[in-house]
Amino acid sequence: MESRFFPNPYLDYPYLIIENFFTADVCDLVVSEIQNSSEADKAMVKSTILNSVVAPSVDEEIRRTGLYKLSDYIQTMYAANFAKHQSKIETTFSMALTTATQIQALEYLPGDFYIKHADDSSEILDKEKNSIGFVCVAPQRKLTTVLFVSSHEAVKTDTTQHSFDGGELIFNYLYDKNGNQIKLTPKAGDMIIFPSNPCFSHEVLPVKSGYRATLVQWHNCIS
Repeated sequence: MESRFFPNPYLDYPYLIIENFFTADVCDLVVSEIQNSSEADKAMVKSTILNSVVAPSVDEEIRRTGLYKLSDYIQTMYAANFAKHQSKIETTFSMALTTATQIQALEYLPGDFYIKHADDSSEILDKEKNSIGFVCVAPQRKLTTVLFVSSHEAVKTDTTQHSFDGGELIFNYLYDKNGNQIKLTPKAGDMIIFPSNPCFSHEVLPVKSGYRATLVQWHNCIS
C-alpha cells in the first residue's frame, strides 16, 4: 500500500461523522434536483494503463450507480458549509486540506451497488479472486467525504422524505471491539469522512428498495 496516511490514533473512531451538514429541507432539495436532472451518466470505476494513468470505464459488475451534476447554487451552499467544518476535519485527521475534486452526486436505485474498493487504489487479485495487494492510481485522493441526502430506513425520522433499505456502507477491514464489521446506516444530512487508502476499503451493499443519494468528494492534503 503506497499511501500511509492514517487518522489520529488517539481518537475513538478512525472516521468522522458530521451530523446535520445539510438540513432535511436542503437534503430534499438536492434529491429533487437529482431526480429532475436530465444529465445522468453511469458512474465509472478507475483502472490503470501505462505509468499508472487513470483510465475510468463503466463496469456494472463492479458498480451500478447513476452520476449527476449539481447546480451552482447547491455547490456554493455545500462549499460554505464545508468551510464551517474544515477546521474540525483537519484537526481530526492531523492534516491541512489543499485541493479537492468536483462533487459527484450519486444515485442508487433498487438493485444498485458498488463492490469492495479503495478510493485511491486498484486492488490486485489472484486467479482465485483473493486480494494480494493494491496499486495506487489516484494519489491526489487522501481523504474521502460522503454526504448522505437520503436516510437509511433504520434511522429515518418524521422529517425524512426520501429513504432506502439495504445500501449500507460497509468498511471491509474495520471492526468494532466485539469483532463486528463496521456497517453504517446514516440519515440524511450526515457526512462520513475517512482516509481514501486501502485500509478503508469499503462497499455499498445492493439497495433493496427506496432511493439512496449521496454527494461524494475527494481531497488532497498535507499531513
